[in-house]
Amino acid sequence: MPNSNPVMASVVDHLVVLAASLEQGCAWSKRVLGVTPGAGGEHPLMGSHNRLINASSRSFSRAYIEIIAIQPGVSGRRAAGQKRWFDMDDPALQARVAKDGPQLIHFVAGVSDVAAAVKALAAQGLDRGDVVQASRQSAAGLLSWRITVRDDGQRLFYGGLPTLIQWDGTAHPVDVMAPADVTLEALEFSHPRPASLTDAYSAIELTGVTATQGAPNLRVTLMTPLGRVVLESKGA
Repeated sequence: MPNSNPVMASVVDHLVVLAASLEQGCAWSKRVLGVTPGAGGEHPLMGSHNRLINASSRSFSRAYIEIIAIQPGVSGRRAAGQKRWFDMDDPALQARVAKDGPQLIHFVAGVSDVAAAVKALAAQGLDRGDVVQASRQSAAGLLSWRITVRDDGQRLFYGGLPTLIQWDGTAHPVDVMAPADVTLEALEFSHPRPASLTDAYSAIELTGVTATQGAPNLRVTLMTPLGRVVLESKGA
């Protein structure tokens, strides 16, 4: 059903790979993707930090991969009872990553009006969470953005419903990254209720992502120095 309050088309902004530590995340990247991640930064609000890989391609012009981990000894500045983004505080997910290593768990969609996108999802009966102001220092200065984070930190649909982000101003992490040695070629998500996801993607006018019938799984195809690589979340 067409969106009666159109949001400018949303796009895949970045993929989220969760690691138990950034050291493990970097080792995973070199082994699986054949590249060393570039610099990232710290997220004081969430008590997390990251390293980044440019994954821009013809189909996904400003996409990147975020390898993220809880920053040791940093609890973040969220109010009592509020969880970190991307289910990072979920014990089952933490145990899986500790056992199996870094893993693709989610993706984030960039929108031009995050408040309108949240309302569009709410009209579908989906609570994407509050819009939170966040920032971090980068080599190019301060990056700031607005992002949706539920109090419980949940991703929803096993990571198939994207977190929404609106970058403040024109600055974007890809602008200061080295040219892409990894390119994002395709992204699809399977779920037992794909129609619900298809309606959600349509509500925010998300392009470049398809929802299919099947067990929960985020499947991403990348071209890398090691050749074609497929990452899967497999219900994480």
